[in-house]
Amino acid sequence: MKQVSFEGIGQVLATFQAGEGVVEGHTVWVSGNGMVEPCTDGGSVDGVAVVVKNGCAAVQVRGFATVKATGVTAGRVKLSADASGGMKTDEEGGTPYLVAEADTTAGTIAVLL
Repeated sequence: MKQVSFEGIGQVLATFQAGEGVVEGHTVWVSGNGMVEPCTDGGSVDGVAVVVKNGCAAVQVRGFATVKATGVTAGRVKLSADASGGMKTDEEGGTPYLVAEADTTAGTIAVLL
């Protein structure tokens, strides 16, 4: 049984126009005025698409988010986007994030955006 949960803590959502390929639960970056696109491998992460509908995306830009990740440990970690809509460790070009929880079984992390 899980004893703690970070779900929804400090969550801030903003609505953007969704570029082609934006998928719920995947990382996105701001590509222009009010527009988000899917992150590319090694790119920076501006948020996570929570809902995608009618050409728009509700994007979580702050707070704890659950994101797909493999090989990431809890703590202060430099991360960037991976090729599958999640995040990966990137000591060279990554941005420091607080990873509060790494679930190796589920392949997810709880990361503070």
